[in-house]
Amino acid sequence: MRFLVDENTGVIVGRWLRSQNHEVFSVYEEARGTDDDLILRKALDENWILITCDKDFGEKVYREQRSHHGVVLLRLEDERNSNKIIVLRSLLESYAEQLPDNFVVVTEKQVRFAKRR
Repeated sequence: MRFLVDENTGVIVGRWLRSQNHEVFSVYEEARGTDDDLILRKALDENWILITCDKDFGEKVYREQRSHHGVVLLRLEDERNSNKIIVLRSLLESYAEQLPDNFVVVTEKQVRFAKRR
């Protein structure tokens, strides 16, 4: 799969995804400081699924009605990289085929596919 890993999600997550044979664009490594609007546009234009910890992307998708190719919003109590990887591994094992074109909110205990208006 193709993932655009937001800067706040961290470089370790992007490296782990690469080690799992996913194609990754890491904002932290390749475009640090890029505006959220440009990140969302790049993800859409280039068919990346955005992985982020930034709830502002929820505002952009739902309030501003911005299009996307898929967004995974990590809402974790434990934001250590090791926990992010555990949660993402579980998500990919169970829901990989459902990630494209969906907005997914993921916690340690729950995966919720947000409904589009």
